[in-house]
Amino acid sequence: MGTHASIAFNKAGTPVVPFERSTALVVTGFYRWTRNPMYLGLVLILLGAAMLLGTLSAFLPIPVFAWSIQTRFIRGEERFLEDIFGNEYLAYKSKVRRWL
Repeated sequence: MGTHASIAFNKAGTPVVPFERSTALVVTGFYRWTRNPMYLGLVLILLGAAMLLGTLSAFLPIPVFAWSIQTRFIRGEERFLEDIFGNEYLAYKSKVRRWL
């Protein structure tokens, strides 16, 4: 997911780095289903690793990681995008879920 999302950002000519000023709102590809495909990809990698390890304790950090990403990055990024794109981002946000 992350690579495809990065390609979509590059095609749109907007930076991939969080909190760097976005120049285009990407709403294609995986962004049609989730507002955060890169973060979702990280959570899925952790989930896959936990399944490979096969122990309950390997699953415990996943909700903590997801909560941390949401509170430390996603909420700020969403405010940032609302400031830049205004109603265009709010309309997108009302149609596409944060995670899935």
